[in-house]
Amino acid sequence: MSAVNTDYSTMVRRCLLTFKPFRIFVAGIGFFSLCFLMTSLGGQFSAKRPGDTPFTMRAEVLGGPESRGVLRKISDMLEVIMKRMDTLSKLGNTTTDSHRLDELSSALDRIQPIGLVERIQAIAQNMSDMAVRVEQILQRSMATNRVKDGATGQCEVPKDPHYPDCPSKVDWMRARWTSDPCYAFYGVDGSDCSFLIYLSEVEWFCPPLTWRNQTTTPTHFPFPKRQAAFRSDIGALLEQVGTGKESLSFMKRRMRRLAAQWASAARRQDDRLRSQWREQKRILVHVGFLTEESGDVFSPKVLKGGPLGEMVQWADILTALHVLGHNLKISVSLKELQGFLGVPPGRGSCPLTGPLPFDLIYTDYHGLQQMRQHMGLSLRKHKCHIRVIDTFGTEPAYNHEDYATLHGYRTNWGYWNLNCRQYMTMFPHTPDNSFMGFVAEELNDTERLSIQRNKVDSMAVVYGKEASMWKLQGKERFLAILHRYMDIHGTVYYETQRPPEVPAFVKNHGLLPQQELQQLLRKAKLFIGFGFPYEGPAPLEAIANGCIFLQPKFKPSHSSLNHEFFRGKPTSRQVSSQHPYAEQYIGRPHVITVDFNNSQEFESAIRDIMKTKVEPYLPYEYTCEGMLERVHAYIQNQEFCAPEAPFPSANTSSSWPGSPPSPFVLLPNSSALAWASNISTPPSWPPLSALRLLASLEGQSCIDACQSAGLICEPAFYRFINIKEAFSGLEVQCDGVEAEINHIFPAFSVESSECGLQKDPLLFSCAGANNKYHRLCPCRDYRKGQVALCRDCL
Repeated sequence: MSAVNTDYSTMVRRCLLTFKPFRIFVAGIGFFSLCFLMTSLGGQFSAKRPGDTPFTMRAEVLGGPESRGVLRKISDMLEVIMKRMDTLSKLGNTTTDSHRLDELSSALDRIQPIGLVERIQAIAQNMSDMAVRVEQILQRSMATNRVKDGATGQCEVPKDPHYPDCPSKVDWMRARWTSDPCYAFYGVDGSDCSFLIYLSEVEWFCPPLTWRNQTTTPTHFPFPKRQAAFRSDIGALLEQVGTGKESLSFMKRRMRRLAAQWASAARRQDDRLRSQWREQKRILVHVGFLTEESGDVFSPKVLKGGPLGEMVQWADILTALHVLGHNLKISVSLKELQGFLGVPPGRGSCPLTGPLPFDLIYTDYHGLQQMRQHMGLSLRKHKCHIRVIDTFGTEPAYNHEDYATLHGYRTNWGYWNLNCRQYMTMFPHTPDNSFMGFVAEELNDTERLSIQRNKVDSMAVVYGKEASMWKLQGKERFLAILHRYMDIHGTVYYETQRPPEVPAFVKNHGLLPQQELQQLLRKAKLFIGFGFPYEGPAPLEAIANGCIFLQPKFKPSHSSLNHEFFRGKPTSRQVSSQHPYAEQYIGRPHVITVDFNNSQEFESAIRDIMKTKVEPYLPYEYTCEGMLERVHAYIQNQEFCAPEAPFPSANTSSSWPGSPPSPFVLLPNSSALAWASNISTPPSWPPLSALRLLASLEGQSCIDACQSAGLICEPAFYRFINIKEAFSGLEVQCDGVEAEINHIFPAFSVESSECGLQKDPLLFSCAGANNKYHRLCPCRDYRKGQVALCRDCL
């Protein structure tokens, strides 16, 4: 009997080892043992000190050797369990017993949950993977939290006179470090040590910590320099611009239409610059006003006659940068901007830690605001790389934040404390900014001849695609005069059920595609403006197609002081007509500016236009080649990141000739001073050989003073004339020379014998004027048809 029992026991034992349910039993033991171990460790994992948030895991606890050992044991235990289960399974495959045991096996198999073993195996594998990940987290935590390993033991907030803001910044972090997830991304965990690490290594408000292993900071090597090569194919650019917005479609259509002209201009520029090594720049172009976050008000208006000047300019900027051979990234959304810049996750409170991945960033005021929100303090560090496309311009008094706030120049725009040459305008409004521009279509000889043959002398086209432009007061009077001499055509957008309110004698073609508009302008003799919109591209396109542009003179001039449109814009510029560039730089016979309120003057101008023959005309600076030349010059020569050395240094001023010593010489038959040719010149662009120093009239700006001498004010030269020797060179009597923060200075008062120098370089301004002062004005010459560049600038 005992033998039978022994045999039966052996058989049962073999059965239990053979059947799959036993593997479930063993795995269950392992799994619940794991849960027990994790529960036992729960106190360690959840242990918090006073002041810890519920989401904080202390690195000191997790980094201890006990926790590491437990995690390793868990992983080892899972591996042993799985190996034993595999061994038992192999033994079961070689066992055959009686019919009774087969029935028991069948019964147990029926109650086994389908796939349960596989699930348990997957859980075990996930736990093993989790152990590896936790190990990686522990290693990073130990690398960024060395308080226990360091000699300090407990972090104290340093009181270093070189870092006066450190204590207040630590207090702020204590109260607000959870306000943005980016702090945790950089290792902040609520401890003072993590605050100090962040404020000394990510930001720069606290001194470096002596116990930190600074060798762990990654070394950033400079990006390799590559040579730029001109491109004649815009296919890659069109792909980068993307789709999804009507504004982008408009820009791509323009790029395709002008592609042949860009290619021809690229070949000519390549021939001229072939001997020069041009560095390929890494450039980000972020069109902020097209992002959804800024409202993208332009895209819905593209097909309804809305303003297209900004999109014309952006399309041409993108094409110019591409054709010049630079490495472009294009962003029209906030997500793309964040990805290109590599901003940390969160709300934008933290700066970038790595180097800026771009040499230049072209954006607008909307994009600048978005960059400030998402780059944190990095914007202050990297803003020298930014170029702001600014339609109407920004003057220094508005750009300087503190000065603008104290003296009433603060507006919704401006106040960014940039070098004002970083603002790039559509027209050369003020020399304080750089002139970027755009291009107009050029005609070949065949097209020019065709225009001259097919011009209709009695045909006029009105500048104004929106119905609101036709509602300006007084237009009926001068339109009636014009109608006596010419047939009037309009291109006003309208929907079928709501025709625009235009006079019955106007033939309205509706909003025309660009090519059809070009054909209309090639027939017309006159292109007439109502006074709005200001300074758009259409008048230049009309003049390039052989039209005479007739525009109203403003009396008084429009400005932010008296006109709602300019109110809030960061400029005090006096706009004397609808298109000041056309009036000043083109003029008669292509541009005629008269007072539309004076019927006699207006009618006389119409009669003169009827008798005048003009050929198509386009200033060189608005051709593809002219824009490539200008953009290339800016990219290669404008440098705002390298600090400028103080001028003059003691070494240079002591070697100046004359008594008293001076670097200036009086030009023959002129009241202007030039830089003496026998004096070594500091690095400068434009070169100092182009400098002409003169004094303005009382109450006159340097813009007007230089223009009256046939020159251009050059703000880059201000630092060379902001010296007392400039007053003596101009024979100005000074009782004393003081430096002040004033956008009029350097300047002098004849009545009080006061002479003042500029104390803040950000306030060097060509635009400022004051009835009390004569200003010192740094002027330069310029290339014919290229006002942005001096004769020796290339």
